[in-house]
Amino acid sequence: MIIIAGTVDIDPAQRDAALAAGRQLEAETRRQPGCLDYVWTVDGLSPSTIYVYERWESEEALAAHFKGPYYRGMRETIGAHGIRGANVAKYQIAVSEPVYDASGTPRADFFTARGA
Repeated sequence: MIIIAGTVDIDPAQRDAALAAGRQLEAETRRQPGCLDYVWTVDGLSPSTIYVYERWESEEALAAHFKGPYYRGMRETIGAHGIRGANVAKYQIAVSEPVYDASGTPRADFFTARGA
């Protein structure tokens, strides 16, 4: 699994319009093969920050997205609304498990592999 996460810094006066303009592209991307999550959303504490969160099943699915119209469309849409910078990274995930164990306790350690 691949996770893409980060922030985009945008002109605060245009942030909401940029997200509204990208909603259809966001919806179309979610229907692409291998897309598990695709979210562009506001930071409630910073008027210039957009959070990006994506989950993809594979490198192949992500590569297809990068070559497709929705990726290009989102870049163009956000870019046309006063983008000032971005800090977005991709992560390859080898292990995934619940935050809470069977007793409902949140765990920072990876416990299911050990059977704890």
